[in-house]
Amino acid sequence: MTTAARLSPEHASHAAALQAALTQLDRVILGKGRQIRLAVACLLARGHLLIEDQPGVGKTTLAQALARTCGLHFRRVQFTADLLPADLTGVSIWDAQTSAFRFMEGPVFSELLLADEINRATPRTQGALLEAMEERQVSEGGVTRPLPEPFFVIATQNPAAFVGTSPLPEAQLDRFLMTVTLGYPDPRAERQLLETGGRSSTVRDLGAVLNAGTLLGMQAEVDAVHAAAPLLDYLQLLARATREHPALMGGLSPRGLLALLAAARAWAYLHGRAMVLPDDVQAVFPALAIHRLTRRDPSVNVEEVVSRVLADIPIP
Repeated sequence: MTTAARLSPEHASHAAALQAALTQLDRVILGKGRQIRLAVACLLARGHLLIEDQPGVGKTTLAQALARTCGLHFRRVQFTADLLPADLTGVSIWDAQTSAFRFMEGPVFSELLLADEINRATPRTQGALLEAMEERQVSEGGVTRPLPEPFFVIATQNPAAFVGTSPLPEAQLDRFLMTVTLGYPDPRAERQLLETGGRSSTVRDLGAVLNAGTLLGMQAEVDAVHAAAPLLDYLQLLARATREHPALMGGLSPRGLLALLAAARAWAYLHGRAMVLPDDVQAVFPALAIHRLTRRDPSVNVEEVVSRVLADIPIP
């Protein structure tokens, strides 16, 4: 597995379009190349993304820039304590002209949904996203309505110490393929922001580099990225190490392991490979695992545990 297989020639146009999209995003979200690539890999793997950070570091800007660059229909919902599930999924109303109920779609019926400050809503409203994220459909009034394809949720979350936040339950966290943190910009990127007055106007002027049809084609190509038997052995060893680690109450579930494989395939595809390498697994493992692991003691640093697991498991 030392030689990276290259993607076949028929994927050349997709590869070029994907690189153009990344270049455009790099110009808007300054100094956050890794986080941008994790977000795009999450989209390519048909996952959902959770961004945990304090206000004002560019979480909403990243979601808007990604939607415009990918040519996706974008909706933003500000999660608050009084937000109801129907405000998100939609509601049936009586139409006097037709003497029948008519379903009014909620903002979840979009290709990219930004759930802003998701942990400020009640658990009931947070749970309204579960079916949409997992099944990609909404059930209301005995009718099941499919969501658009692609369907990608980016949720932002304030730190738990902030006033008015409700922690996401484990079942909700597990629906997010990855969690990333943007953090403060480096001094050079911060200086550029000061000199240009921010990136809000730049995001509004972004043109679409990709479109929904192209993304669906890319997602199908990601599914075809090869994972050899030794690579699958490596994934299982990582999962077992998290399950048996004394500092953790529980490790990666089988669903989490499948998510790790999907994320690694997307990372390999993002870097022009038709075969998953251990490097791809290591690149996505922290973003995929940290929010899925439960520590036994509040003093345990889960990030350090994940780093130690990666260091201890031999690479095939």
